[in-house]
Amino acid sequence: MSEPSPTAEPSDEVLLVAYQAGDDRAFEELVRRHQRTVRAVVRRYAERPDDVLDLAQKAFLRALTAARRPRWMRLGASAPFRAILLRIAANLGRNHARDGRRWARAPVEAVDGAGHAVAPRGTAGLEREEQRARLRRAVVELPRRQREVLTLRIDAELPFADIARALSISENAAKVHYHHATRRLAALLAGREEAP
Repeated sequence: MSEPSPTAEPSDEVLLVAYQAGDDRAFEELVRRHQRTVRAVVRRYAERPDDVLDLAQKAFLRALTAARRPRWMRLGASAPFRAILLRIAANLGRNHARDGRRWARAPVEAVDGAGHAVAPRGTAGLEREEQRARLRRAVVELPRRQREVLTLRIDAELPFADIARALSISENAAKVHYHHATRRLAALLAGREEAP
């Protein structure tokens, strides 16, 4: 007798149908399956770990709320859950970065009047933190499409085919945007301006 074949994991679309029927385990599985990628996408735009978690949670809630709408069901296989989830995550991250530039953040000491001194940190740690901040600012300065492709390629580690599906562009266009993004990012970090 042969052994039974291992059961394959259900697709995102099967889990979505189960979630729409009220199966909370399907929701948990979708989150477990995609949370690392979603966090990687929003991490590019958020400065604080708490913001990353908040943005990731919002992305899942918006995607799963949208999945309950009849319009989503009409989209069918042409709009895979992962692609829409990543698009929502990138949009939330971009909006978060834009809003962060609009509103200057004051240190907690200035708000609560406590005036507690911040503990000193090592030079290497401060330099790494400054490099990360420079990189984050430079990425936010990239043109929108270049920023989205770069984020999905580097942070989410997606192949160009998946990036193309997530952004509704051709795979070749995704590669071109990535190439221009890396060149422009290198120029911005080197302190010189390059034409978009």
